[in-house]
Amino acid sequence: MSKFFPLWVVVTHFLNIFFLLLLARSGLEVLSAFPKLYWNDDCPPGREWARFSKKMYGADSRRMWSSLDEEEAWSPVLALPGRKNLGLGRHWHFMSVQFWILTGAVYVALVFATGYWHYLIPTHWSLFPDSIKAVGTYLHFQLPHKIPGQPYEPAQKLSYFLVIFVLAPFQIATGAAMSPAVLARFPRYGTLFGGKQGARSLHFLGLCAFAAFTALHTLMVIIHGIPTEFARIVLGDPGGSRALALGVGLAGIFGILGFHVIISWFSLRYRRATQRLLGVMVNPFERVISRVFTSRQHLARNDISPYHRINGYPPTSAEYEQMAVDGFADYRLAVGGLVEHPVSLSLAELRELGQQSQIVKHNCIQGWTAVAQWTGVPLRAVIDLVRPSAQARYVVFYAMDDKGLTEGEGRYGFFYGSIPLFLATNPQTILALEMNGAPLPIEHGAPVRLRIETQLGFKMVKWIKAIEFVEDTRHIGMGMGGFREDQQYYANAAGI
Repeated sequence: MSKFFPLWVVVTHFLNIFFLLLLARSGLEVLSAFPKLYWNDDCPPGREWARFSKKMYGADSRRMWSSLDEEEAWSPVLALPGRKNLGLGRHWHFMSVQFWILTGAVYVALVFATGYWHYLIPTHWSLFPDSIKAVGTYLHFQLPHKIPGQPYEPAQKLSYFLVIFVLAPFQIATGAAMSPAVLARFPRYGTLFGGKQGARSLHFLGLCAFAAFTALHTLMVIIHGIPTEFARIVLGDPGGSRALALGVGLAGIFGILGFHVIISWFSLRYRRATQRLLGVMVNPFERVISRVFTSRQHLARNDISPYHRINGYPPTSAEYEQMAVDGFADYRLAVGGLVEHPVSLSLAELRELGQQSQIVKHNCIQGWTAVAQWTGVPLRAVIDLVRPSAQARYVVFYAMDDKGLTEGEGRYGFFYGSIPLFLATNPQTILALEMNGAPLPIEHGAPVRLRIETQLGFKMVKWIKAIEFVEDTRHIGMGMGGFREDQQYYANAAGI
């Protein structure tokens, strides 16, 4: 092995390619769920700066529309796994990012431990004008000279430094700025990037920068000569066998492509198995995020969004429609299960338990955000009233909407969701009865909806008819802990 290309550089280089491709494809799957980019967290319809869809919806539309209508079904050739599989795409993304960060951490540690940083980090300002001259040399169809005693010419060294020590950390930072749990606990962190939508846009531009670097890097390999460059990259020896290097390098490339073909097919053919397998690596991280962070959001009234998207259509049953016409006067919320004192509460009786208001940011799993004021009963007050038994570990919320009627696409049954008991006692977990100072609108979950400010929106069940305290959720629905988890393969914890 050459001192310029030791074995650990060869291995981490390959792993970086492997995980970056996983991140890129799964990231595009996540983007396909809301293929619009904003700089403003209000996400006003029609004011996006980039749109990767022909669908157009307006805030003043005469026909009710849901954010689910904005979702696109991108090809598995592009997205992982493609075909409207946001839940599985997120699983692949968050699994890959853990190993990509670990690979990068090992690489950086070895860079400084071995003194390799001399080849990557600029030590003099002259590198910048020298890099410009090197680019000019390339544009004249000539190869610039390498820096004496180093493996790279100036433009290469500068670009590697920027990618490793600027672009990669930037992607990690903007990724964290899209986590509802992180933003709820550290609201000011998101402002570093202009809010979640600013972070989302910058994260996408970071992906574009990685793609541009990869294309340019590949072009440089071709220009410098594939056999020679493969000997450096694959064997770590510029003087090594060109035939061996070419064979091993091409085998690695085709191996990665073959792997992506297999996992795309497997993910689409065996969706539940994919959800469970990837969940082994993803779910513990999500649970830690959800448990550690509590919401500290206290936004101002002038932060309230002029338009707040909805996700899903209201119940269509005659019973619900009549209840809505009567102003929900006959509504009763049943609370039972593993409790000492089961109750059935009217809206008036719910309000008597105490109310609180909070102006907070809603984070939909699709990617859009909006700010609203929610007023309602702290769920902790309901818990104190019914007194759950020691065996109760989860709270299940049952809704009145039959998704077979309101959503379709092969999904069926009444919506439900569950949360661990520790989330139910968080200070900003409430049963919302009002929105922006007025009774809760039907499209936003009237008469009662759940608000959990460290979680994604699909956990905040709307049109609640009953609450049950249980020891386990495996006997409910398909056993995954919620309707979206059952039928769209989402993760049960939703802090990222």
